[in-house]
Amino acid sequence: MFSIFFKGMALTASLIMAIGAQNAFVLRQGITHRHMFLTALTCSLCDLVLMSAGVAGMGHLLAAAPGLQRWMALAGAVFVLWYGLMALKKAIHPGVLAPEATQGIANPKAVVLAALGFSLLNPHSILDTVVLVGSVGAQQPLAERPLFLAGAVSFSFIWFFALAFGASKLTPLFKKPVAWRILDILIAIMMFAIAWSLIKLV
Repeated sequence: MFSIFFKGMALTASLIMAIGAQNAFVLRQGITHRHMFLTALTCSLCDLVLMSAGVAGMGHLLAAAPGLQRWMALAGAVFVLWYGLMALKKAIHPGVLAPEATQGIANPKAVVLAALGFSLLNPHSILDTVVLVGSVGAQQPLAERPLFLAGAVSFSFIWFFALAFGASKLTPLFKKPVAWRILDILIAIMMFAIAWSLIKLV
């Protein structure tokens, strides 16, 4: 019984821990202490919805719709390209962490919208949650699917909250502009690479 739960946890862990657009966003919010709980909760709830849809069978439907996948890839490429450009702009004019700093998103509504964008407009995230987790979950015996889903979702919650609040411990390091410059350059490179990989799918 518990093996199914931990199977779901292990699968999510293997997919979610790679640093991508979603994790980079959560990391920045954590470092700047900007709505860490709201950021982690929104990303986690998005994974809950996407994984549930995948286990319910949407993963197979999505895999069979190449046209939809191309539009998703295009929307995702535009979104992460924009975020990469913003990171590059910040790298050119880095700030330092202060009470009035604007390195993270301060408006709660904007935080939720950004988290939704990184979760729902990110084909890599949808591939991981809906298609991969969903397809494995859908293969489990019907009675065990809720337990598999609970395991998969639980690690998502653990990861995003740990990342957001753990990143806050790095705050002293980011009192120097050079630290922000390095982080933003790395994020920009990552976003451009993700955008390019998505454009190739169109």
